[in-house]
Amino acid sequence: MSRRKLTRQQRWRVEKVQAERAARVDRRAARDERALEGGEYGPERPGRVAAHFGRTLEVEAVEGEQTSRHRCHLRANLEGLVTGDRVIWREAQDGSGVVVARGERISVLERPDAQGQLRPVAANIDQILVVIAAEPTPYANLVDRYLVAAESTGIAPVLVLNKSDLLPPKAGPVRALLARYVDLGYPLIEASAKRDHGLAALHARLKGRTSVFVGQSGVGKSSLIDRLLPDETLRIGALSEETRKGKHTTTTARLYPLPEDGESGRPREGDLIDSPGIREFGLWHLDERELAEGFIEFRPLLGRCRFRDCRHREEPGCALLGAVERGEIHPERFASFQRIRDDIAAAR
Repeated sequence: MSRRKLTRQQRWRVEKVQAERAARVDRRAARDERALEGGEYGPERPGRVAAHFGRTLEVEAVEGEQTSRHRCHLRANLEGLVTGDRVIWREAQDGSGVVVARGERISVLERPDAQGQLRPVAANIDQILVVIAAEPTPYANLVDRYLVAAESTGIAPVLVLNKSDLLPPKAGPVRALLARYVDLGYPLIEASAKRDHGLAALHARLKGRTSVFVGQSGVGKSSLIDRLLPDETLRIGALSEETRKGKHTTTTARLYPLPEDGESGRPREGDLIDSPGIREFGLWHLDERELAEGFIEFRPLLGRCRFRDCRHREEPGCALLGAVERGEIHPERFASFQRIRDDIAAAR
């Protein structure tokens, strides 16, 4: 569908609104600078971004055993802060504050925005928990996309099977799919938010780490987090009975402190980041070599093809094709690699 053309008056109104917004930002920046220089804010303090709302942040400050959260805005020269970022901020007398600097990131998770451009979602993450469930039906290609995205960022992925009580204990296509990833060495945790199954094992995996939950909408990410965080109330979406697809409920990435053993009032044991519902990661920024390296079983074979420019399609002496024929690479994983590669080529 073609974009509707704006009239001359409509264009003028849009430009006027944008100019007014820019002027407000400039005035706020000038006030901040005067306040900072005039000593109206307290000394610099370390903090961490707990949530992000445009130019406004919720910053968590930890002093000893005391934790507090403050609504802060950004200094004019700061852009691109996300949940999980470590920052330096200064507090005003009313408890609000201004963020004056960002610390170095050890990792960053990105996702495509409405224009298809990669944007950071969360930072300083230790592990990505890829949540799948019996409903909606997990698709191998989508799971592979999550794993490739995690591998490309250097953040360790962990598979979490939620609603495991809905599956037979041994057989079935979902368990066959999971066995494929377990054989590759990916950790797997089976849990059920409704039946209190596997939550202790999940908590142990989260302990001492900053973790982000991702997965199709409707797999129960927020339900699991709600069980792990008894002091927090998360919006939980129900599955659509007609489509069996989840309804998107989480609107912004938010950082939650993980209490010891999941009990309220206990000492902090780690951090969880509940991300917006992500149906699919954008991987078009990866070249073919980077994509192949995202499939961990491919790595020992890369560079061993007969031809240096091998595309891993029908070329004789292709190391990957040979591994598929010998059963060393699962044919569905290889088909998934080819599909993602073709999708990247089409997107470009």
